[in-house]
Amino acid sequence: MATAPPAFPWPPRSQRLDGALRRVGVELEMNGLSLDHLTHLSAEFLGCEIQSSSRYERILHGDPAGDWVVELDFSLLKKLGREQRRANDLGDELMNSAEEALKWLSEALVPLELVSPPLPLDRLHNVDALIEHLRRAGAKGTGDRLTNAFGMQFNPEVPDTEPATLLAYLQAFLCLHDWLRERANINFTRRLTSYVDPFPLDYVRQVIAADYQPGLTSLIDDYLTANPTRNRALDLLPLFKHLDPQRVLARAGDELIKPRPTFHYRLPDCLIDQPGWGLHLAWGDWLEVERLACDPARLKACCRAYARHLDQGLARLLDNWPEQISHHWLSDTQ
Repeated sequence: MATAPPAFPWPPRSQRLDGALRRVGVELEMNGLSLDHLTHLSAEFLGCEIQSSSRYERILHGDPAGDWVVELDFSLLKKLGREQRRANDLGDELMNSAEEALKWLSEALVPLELVSPPLPLDRLHNVDALIEHLRRAGAKGTGDRLTNAFGMQFNPEVPDTEPATLLAYLQAFLCLHDWLRERANINFTRRLTSYVDPFPLDYVRQVIAADYQPGLTSLIDDYLTANPTRNRALDLLPLFKHLDPQRVLARAGDELIKPRPTFHYRLPDCLIDQPGWGLHLAWGDWLEVERLACDPARLKACCRAYARHLDQGLARLLDNWPEQISHHWLSDTQ
């Protein structure tokens, strides 16, 4: 594995309740490489062995953190790719031809996705080194063409699952969302897709209110009422499905929701082809959410200030909230 660059900064709460380092899963969407080329480049870099699980999915074994996955990010093709191809009659031949046509059409529009296992905080630098390795080999990201609405998502493990902890992180994210979005400079095509829609303003007001102190059930129910969708910049459905699967399935039955004890951060573009770009950029911004969530007095004051900003009605359009965040509400380490 390549020599590590300087270590990534850690959040204030770097450990789980059991004392182990928190972990972060990373998902990178890209094109410019074939499925097999991306697979072999990643396996070589990581020192892993390759298993072909279907025509459009590969598993990389051997990392102590768990398996990596390389796949075409197209659910229908992946489903077809898990079925055994046949050519016994006209119907089978038509299905095979349809699959080939879908594959051809998807090559210019559908990204390949590289998905890490949950990596301990002290291994996040490996992701940046892998990104550099793939960039040199020709990987392309969101900025390469208009149709490349590709993202980088990461999944920081929650430090604990107490309702007060989860609420603090959600409040911190809502307060910082406009600043994070401005920093991320989301690609126009990705903004059109609605994959990273902002939270409804009525829900934001509810959550940042001083008297909002829900238990876990109420926190989940309120979220599901306002956000029965994965398309949020911070998607909490995987976390809530991990904590209360039946409650989430009853309101948001999307089979793509994978239960896991993480915050699913979906905002950043994947700019893998741009020199100097890496996980460290979005991670540095995310740490402001972590730091604000872990500073109760600053979080409470920030929520009050943001509520006043929202209460201005249309006049808030003339009040630059991201600028206020930059001047008043970021940590001293920014």
